[in-house]
Amino acid sequence: MDDRVLEGQTAIVTGAAKGIGREIATTLAAEGADVVAADIDAENASETVSLIEDGGESALFVETDVTETASVRSMVDETIEAFGSIDVLVNNAGGSLDDDVAHAVDPESWKQIVDLNLTGPYICTHEVLPAMVESGGGSIVFVSSANALTGIGLPAYSAAKNGLHAFSRLVATQYGRYGIRSNAVCPGTIVTDSRREQRAADWDDEFREQLLDQYPMGEFGTPEDVANAVLYLSSDLARFVSGTELAVDGGLTCGLDQTFQRTLYDVDRLE
Repeated sequence: MDDRVLEGQTAIVTGAAKGIGREIATTLAAEGADVVAADIDAENASETVSLIEDGGESALFVETDVTETASVRSMVDETIEAFGSIDVLVNNAGGSLDDDVAHAVDPESWKQIVDLNLTGPYICTHEVLPAMVESGGGSIVFVSSANALTGIGLPAYSAAKNGLHAFSRLVATQYGRYGIRSNAVCPGTIVTDSRREQRAADWDDEFREQLLDQYPMGEFGTPEDVANAVLYLSSDLARFVSGTELAVDGGLTCGLDQTFQRTLYDVDRLE
């Protein structure tokens, strides 16, 4: 008997070409799901599929622009044709693009960021919900951000991600009776390959230490940390969890920085 928690299920992961999305896709596949890697990046998404297939699991790449309804509808049709149903949707595709401080954000950049991070997940959810209702249920997971929980920066990105929370809760309340759960995960700083490149180029040691000071656990997260949270919310391990946001941020959003805590409360006296 296979005890993998997603055995026999089908999962769509948007933005699965690399980074967090690739890790989510491979993690869900390792737990038994047939995975559809949906992305506009054909080369890297196909590599994600190859990684899954090399592990003996089943996957399919479908080139998808999540901001275009016709593209998403075609992806849903291809998924059902290939695997018969859709049990899990992970709305992971997103990004901050050319965000800036509020008075300097270009209106066209704002629109593009909101389209990718909020409208895209709406379109995917809109197109998947009828199939989930028909099959008797499913799980939708929105990959949001710690930026949506507290004022860190990136106003367009933060506003769009916070909008996901309201939308996710409404999906949870309106579709719960059909066996559909909806939740969001909110990662903090996650060290992906692209983040490593950025850090090497832009982060000096002083800035890195200042940023780490905001994290009570004293470290940044990994794609695996996010993927494991998504796996939990996707599976029956979270069968009674719906309409919530799970922070995967090492404590970033739970309080003030470590220097403040040490100064005010003298926690170091315990050392």
